[in-house]
Amino acid sequence: MIELTSGDGHIFSAYRAEPADAPKGAVVVLPDVYGVTPHLQKEVDDFAAQGYVAIAPAIVAQDAESNGSSVSTALQEIQAAVDAVKNVGRVAIVGYDWGGYLAYVSANSLNDLACAISYYPAGISEERWVKRKIPTLLHFPENDPSMPIDEIIQFRAQRPDVSAFSYPDARNGFNFDAADSFNEGAAHSARERTLFWISQYVEGQKPIALKNAGSYAQAKTEKKKKKSGGDDMGPPDA
Repeated sequence: MIELTSGDGHIFSAYRAEPADAPKGAVVVLPDVYGVTPHLQKEVDDFAAQGYVAIAPAIVAQDAESNGSSVSTALQEIQAAVDAVKNVGRVAIVGYDWGGYLAYVSANSLNDLACAISYYPAGISEERWVKRKIPTLLHFPENDPSMPIDEIIQFRAQRPDVSAFSYPDARNGFNFDAADSFNEGAAHSARERTLFWISQYVEGQKPIALKNAGSYAQAKTEKKKKKSGGDDMGPPDA
């Protein structure tokens, strides 16, 4: 673990992993309410194994119903984590549950982020009204009482600028391989899409169109005219 200092001057810890070779860019990994657990450290290590400097700030464990000051404190910590790794290249942010909510909010609130990815983001339906400033990818479980499939469909209809996938039979926490909610198929599909998204917007590779991936996946990262793209606005195939 290392120590970082947030914008308000307080010190907090973070877990950081380095790639074996020259980094392709960086990934900031945001935990769920359980914090920087061994499972989350493994996620950080896995991103490092893919060639990215990866860092997980130990943000204050709250839920998406927390008050504004809690979110503000978390965002300052996340910005400090971004600032700690942005010297290596473009930075992606990936979050899970509460961290997924914060990743979505960070996309419009923080500096120096290339793209955002959220897994089963808690409370995200309350944030659906504002257009995204950077490419954003969401992974929704279809078997999650906290976000019924009808709500997912509504979210996607209201936010066509977001690429979203839902996963049949998957529950909240489907990416956590030590939990009862682990769904290997959903986790594998989401992982492939996440790595594609990061490679596209952090490394700047020419994109490959993915089914239901939305307009962002059709656009090159260079500053050119926007291409039209489409999402089917219904629950996609996993």
